[in-house]
Amino acid sequence: MTSPAPTTPRRREPTHDSGYKLLYGHAAMVRDLLTGFVPGDWVSSLDLSTLERCSGSYVTEDLRDRADDLIWRLRWGKDWLYVYLLLEFQSTIDAWMAVRIQSYIGLLYQDLIRAEQLSAHGRLPPVLPIVLYNGTQVWNAAETIEPLLEPAPPVLADYRPQQAYLLPEEITPLK
Repeated sequence: MTSPAPTTPRRREPTHDSGYKLLYGHAAMVRDLLTGFVPGDWVSSLDLSTLERCSGSYVTEDLRDRADDLIWRLRWGKDWLYVYLLLEFQSTIDAWMAVRIQSYIGLLYQDLIRAEQLSAHGRLPPVLPIVLYNGTQVWNAAETIEPLLEPAPPVLADYRPQQAYLLPEEITPLK
């Protein structure tokens, strides 16, 4: 009986995500992203020298794996609070991105609670979700979760989720 001939594993072609993960795997690139594309004077109160890459892999409560693209943290002001940057790389438009970001942040928070990585006051850190888009079309997905939800009676307003993300657009020329 002969055994089947060994097969050579197929080499996967690099993706936009792979390139961005390599680039934004360096603290200098994240520093440039924060100082060059995040609006507001509050960025100057970030201690950019404390940038630290974190795990972006989680196991959900029902034991499913979930991996984000990249997560960094850094100190914010004198309070030793951390700002987590969720970098979600996109080369195509995802109409449900705001929902995905909300899920990622929820998983991050669950992980921080389990690891007891809370502030001195026992609170969760603020999160700045950033979507880096490099597709050929203008991004037209909702940048907040509100337009994705059906209208509801005013009495339910306090129970509606609120989620937004920062989108520094980068359009790739058509070929």
